[in-house]
Amino acid sequence: MIEPFAVPFMGRALAELALLALICGPVSVFVFARRLSFVSDALTHTVFPGVVIGFLAGGIEGIVAGALVAGVVTAVVLTLLSRGGALSGDASTAVVLTAMFSIGVVLVSRRSSYTSDLTSFLFGRILTVTPRQLAETAALAVVILGLLLISARALMFRTFDPAGAAAAGFRINWLDLLLNIIVALVVVAAVRAVGTILVVALLIVPAAAARMLTARLSLMAVIGTGLILIAAYGGLLASWTASVDYGISLTSASAVVLLLVLVYLLLFPLGALRSRRNRGRVASHPRRSPHELVG
Repeated sequence: MIEPFAVPFMGRALAELALLALICGPVSVFVFARRLSFVSDALTHTVFPGVVIGFLAGGIEGIVAGALVAGVVTAVVLTLLSRGGALSGDASTAVVLTAMFSIGVVLVSRRSSYTSDLTSFLFGRILTVTPRQLAETAALAVVILGLLLISARALMFRTFDPAGAAAAGFRINWLDLLLNIIVALVVVAAVRAVGTILVVALLIVPAAAARMLTARLSLMAVIGTGLILIAAYGGLLASWTASVDYGISLTSASAVVLLLVLVYLLLFPLGALRSRRNRGRVASHPRRSPHELVG
């Protein structure tokens, strides 16, 4: 019997997802705490025109550069629009999302010769990850983790007390731009593996599931990373088993995301129980801060 992860393409797929777990776990905590789910969704879609242009300019190898440029441009535009105040954050995000994604669709529709290649980046090709792509993901992971290491305290301060952060001398707009760029870099790192549609699950579900177990951000990051690793191993194994043993077509990226969502659903009752228990503790200690009672 063949050991699935002894097969080179399965081993590379698991390594790619492990790298993504290292960055998506911590970043998802900030996405969750800042309620940036819609912004994350927008960034996953607005890199699409960059993917198309990168493919036109340099083929498969030009995709990362194109996605990176589009992601950074989107992060800057979203920050500027939100700063201006002419539109609400949600409205600004919706405008940028629809505009950028529409440009990508128009570009793809005009060239049928590469439509199938580019649409694969909507859904990912985790089983075709190459050693070069692994190296690129590892390089992006180092950059992302470095940015988080340098700015984590400031980002947390801005998340929970923006007025206090501003009074302490932090530039709120620059911190917002930095977080948007970090999220964009995560999207670029994951786009070829799980696609622009499914990557949003890696940015939202891990922290949401971890919140069912704890309210501590550092612990949420660790748990979220672990959950992605579990879903990666289980999803790839389920896809292999379904295809090889039963002849059932089950895409690997979809299997990983579905397993991650299943873990969230299984943890949901624990979260509801914790919430009721914490409300009871706050009610029984009315003079204590709710933050002191969160465990």
